[in-house]
Amino acid sequence: MDSEKAKPKGVWYTIKPFVNGGTSGMLATCVIQPIDMIKVRIQLGQGSAGVVTRTMLKNEGIGAFYKGLSAGLLRQATYTTARLGTFRILTNKAIAANDGKPLPLYQKALCGLTAGAIGACFGSPADLALIRMQADATLPAAQRRHYKNAFHALYRIVADEGVLSLWKGAGPTVVRAMALNMGMLASYDQSVEFFKDSLGMGELMTVVGASAVSGFFASACSLPFDYVKTQIQKMQPDAEGRYPYSGSWDCTIKTLKSGGPLKFYTGFPVYCARIAPHVMLTWIFLNQIQKAQKSINL
Repeated sequence: MDSEKAKPKGVWYTIKPFVNGGTSGMLATCVIQPIDMIKVRIQLGQGSAGVVTRTMLKNEGIGAFYKGLSAGLLRQATYTTARLGTFRILTNKAIAANDGKPLPLYQKALCGLTAGAIGACFGSPADLALIRMQADATLPAAQRRHYKNAFHALYRIVADEGVLSLWKGAGPTVVRAMALNMGMLASYDQSVEFFKDSLGMGELMTVVGASAVSGFFASACSLPFDYVKTQIQKMQPDAEGRYPYSGSWDCTIKTLKSGGPLKFYTGFPVYCARIAPHVMLTWIFLNQIQKAQKSINL
């Protein structure tokens, strides 16, 4: 009887990790979107963070910092819903298989890799729309796509380039997501155990500290893959219809030859300033959502 009570059943129990994950990611995106916009412009060669910010304010106004927000929210509704929900399902099953004992770091990393890959497959179309909407103003006037919102972008991509184009750059997107989520998800759970059990910290400091560690490792692991992904997704054909890169591997090799390994860390301070707070806010929002649900027995 006790074991039955300890195992809640039903649709809500199954989908709750996914709903909570997507909601926390969307809330974090609303806060972080302006920094993400600056990061993309830096990676597209528009200058430093200060230069990009001043140029955007002068030429496009404050609204430019929220261009692509609809795509960003759609991305979180697909990508983060899938990755956080999958990660929690996988870790719960792994813990059960481990007789309730905490998982070793390598098992958490494997769960993070898997969750990241699954989430990226769901979120890749929205990610493509987001990158294109954010990069549109940097293109020559004749090449701009003028997407109105995320759904208009997805419609135009399908109509102009075919359904499979929604997954253009999906390879580097999946690899980047695997690296990011391995760093983010595994380090968070590991840090919670360390701060709570080893250091005896309270709930608030544990969540904030573990979120900061999670954000750092997510940034450090994923930026090279994010750089390649951005270059692939924003590339335009030349007058003869040829693209600058044949794929992610070709982009990697050409980038190494032209700029060396550090080229992949272009915009690292801003990238870290965007990824780490987003990761931290996602975990903090998730923690608060779970506390609210617990208080009303939801």
